[in-house]
Amino acid sequence: MSNSNLAYSITENEQEQKGFSKEHRKVAMASFIGTTIEWYDFYLYGTAAALVFPALFFPTFDPLYGTLAAFASYAAGFIARPLGSMVFGHYGDKIGRKKMLTLSLVLMGLATFLMGFLPSYQSVGILAPILISLLRIVQGFAVGGEWGSAVVMSVEHAPRGKRGLYGSFPQMGVPAGLLLSTLAFSLTTNSMSNDAFVQWGWRIPFLCSAILVIFGLYVRLRVSESPVFLEAAAKKEQEERPVLTVLREQKKPLILTIGMKLLQNAVFYIYSVFVLTYIVSNLGMDRSVGLNAVMISSVVGFATMPLWSHLSDKIGRKPVYLFGVIASTLFVIPFFWLMNSGSVLLITIGIILGLNVLHDAVYGPQAVYYSELFGTKVRLSGASIGYQIGAILAGGFSPMIATALLAKFDGASWPISTYLIGLGVISIVCTLFARETYKDNL
Repeated sequence: MSNSNLAYSITENEQEQKGFSKEHRKVAMASFIGTTIEWYDFYLYGTAAALVFPALFFPTFDPLYGTLAAFASYAAGFIARPLGSMVFGHYGDKIGRKKMLTLSLVLMGLATFLMGFLPSYQSVGILAPILISLLRIVQGFAVGGEWGSAVVMSVEHAPRGKRGLYGSFPQMGVPAGLLLSTLAFSLTTNSMSNDAFVQWGWRIPFLCSAILVIFGLYVRLRVSESPVFLEAAAKKEQEERPVLTVLREQKKPLILTIGMKLLQNAVFYIYSVFVLTYIVSNLGMDRSVGLNAVMISSVVGFATMPLWSHLSDKIGRKPVYLFGVIASTLFVIPFFWLMNSGSVLLITIGIILGLNVLHDAVYGPQAVYYSELFGTKVRLSGASIGYQIGAILAGGFSPMIATALLAKFDGASWPISTYLIGLGVISIVCTLFARETYKDNL
């Protein structure tokens, strides 16, 4: 490591006691902006899968089963996420976090941009769903590397006593990306006829991704590498095979992080993606009801995410996280009561309570909690793999499972509630067995 990098690392350690330095703010903002763009790209697909892809890429199915097929292609992105976490985690622990952040952003942007040019089923037949699924897999691979790289970079740059708050900046990219993607579709649908939107208007949000990615690259290339990683590199302490080390020697924290992830990811995608279909097909309401509720919820997330994360710096990760998984589990049944009321106000309140007030108590401190459960030499690999395996087991398949349950039980919501409560019990048990980490030294 160069003398300048070593000097930077020492300077940053001295500044931990002083709070927010210029570099701290730059890293926090770069993490937030870059993650926002990545999740904007990733969530575009979910919104499109709920609203327009069944007719464009899976038109030979009954409408409900066309939606199920669209959600299956949506799940394909989650299948690739663990692979992305392993590849990006391996190289991120060996050669640095910053390089992996840049590569993940380029891959995600390219896949999303190309989606905007894809022909429909009417034009090329079976090739259309194959192509959209392949690009979705590339998206999943990219986001599999994005999350771990971004949160570990933020946490390792954080001043002492503020790792939870700093870990929330990439987490806030999730509601920001969801807000942007939902807003993009809402503006597009409201500015043209339904026929125009289905024929060509849906492509606009995907093509706009190119502009956002260029901006994100400009921001990310200006930040410094993690000082914690630089110190490990200076001492030549990098693990040769970090992924294998995690799988062989870090089984307990890996299994616990996977289990802790299940409810949070399932709840998020049920409340933000599946609910868009549920409101239209089951309740017979306009698509704008769900889109507007999700957008309002995303704005609220800018407050709830850092608040819960900052609280974990004060009282610990475990009590905040445990409250979140227990409260989210208990809220599953009331959530569907609010949805089935048919009231726009109650639906919006239900989504805000589910996605922000309760969900963010889990998702806010999740970044720092997962990062602290693993050591520096395998931190990126361990946190990423646990997060992404949990994501594929719950988040990737949850809209598809919910849609299948809806079809099998004639539109009843109780089987979906039962499914979510089962995941909640697993997450509660795993959180109880996880150790407290907020006073650990990275």
